[in-house]
Amino acid sequence: MATSGENRLMHRRLANAYLSSIISISLVLLLVGVAGLLLVNAKSVSDYFKENMQVSVMMKQSVSDDQALAFRKELEGERYIKSTQFISKEQGRRELADQLGEDFLDVFETSPIPVSIDVTLDADYVSSDSLEVVKAEISASPLVDEVVYQRSLVDALNANLSRISFVLGIFIALLLFISFVLINNTVRINVFAKRFTIHTMKLVGATRSFIRAPFLVQAALQGIFASFIAIIGLLVMLFFLRGEFQQLFEIFRLDLLLMVMGIIIASGLAICLTSTWFVVNKLVSLKKDELYY
Repeated sequence: MATSGENRLMHRRLANAYLSSIISISLVLLLVGVAGLLLVNAKSVSDYFKENMQVSVMMKQSVSDDQALAFRKELEGERYIKSTQFISKEQGRRELADQLGEDFLDVFETSPIPVSIDVTLDADYVSSDSLEVVKAEISASPLVDEVVYQRSLVDALNANLSRISFVLGIFIALLLFISFVLINNTVRINVFAKRFTIHTMKLVGATRSFIRAPFLVQAALQGIFASFIAIIGLLVMLFFLRGEFQQLFEIFRLDLLLMVMGIIIASGLAICLTSTWFVVNKLVSLKKDELYY
C-alpha cells in the first residue's frame, strides 16, 4: 500500500509533467501565433512595398505650376492613384543639383527641369500589365510629356514577393506539422501515464465514450490554458517589438490580431483534442499484457 510520502511524490511528478506539457504546448502555439501573424499580414506587407514605388509624371516644358497643380487634382480622383506629390521646377533643380552638382546646370541657358508629379499607385495596379494601362491613360493628357517608372524593378518586386509568399506558405505548413507532432507526443505521454486507470475503467464495464470524456475535458482545458499563455507571450513580444521596430507596425494590421488569437486557440484545442482522442482509443484497445510496453 502506498504511503503518504509516495502519494505526495506521485502527485508532484504528475504536477511537474502537466506543467511541462502546458509549457511545451504554449511555446509551440506561440510559434503558430507568430506564423499566423505573418500569414494574415502577408498582403499588407506586399501592399506596403508596392505602394512605396513611385511613378514620375513629367510635364511638358511649357506647363506652368498652376496647370500642373490642376492636373494633379484630376489625377488624385483616378481609381488607381493612392497619393501624389507635386515637384516644382525649382525643387527639381535643387534635387538634380544635389545629385550632379551646381556646375552641371550652368551649361544651360534655361532650366531643363520640367514640372513633375510623383505618383504612388494602389497596390492592385503595381504590375507590368496594369502599369502600361495606367501609363497610357496618364500620357493621353496634352500636358504630359512622359511617364517614367522602372519596369525591371516592378517585375523584380512582384517576382520576389511571390517567392517570399511561397516560402512563407511552406514554412507555416511545416511549422503546423511540427506543432502537431510535438503536441501529439506531449499529450500521448500524459495519457499513456494513465493507461492502467483506463484499463481498470474498461474492466468495470465503462464504455469508450465514458472513458474518453474526462480525458477530452482535460485536453480541452489544457489546450485553452496553453493558448492563453501563448497569446500573452505573443502580446508581450509585440509590445517590445513596437518600441524597437515602429515601422513594422505601420505595415502590420493589428486589427487582425484577434484573428491570430482565434487561430492559436483553435490550434490548441484541435491538436490537444485530436491527439487525446486517438491516444485514448488506442489505449482502450490494448490488452493487459500490452500495457507494460
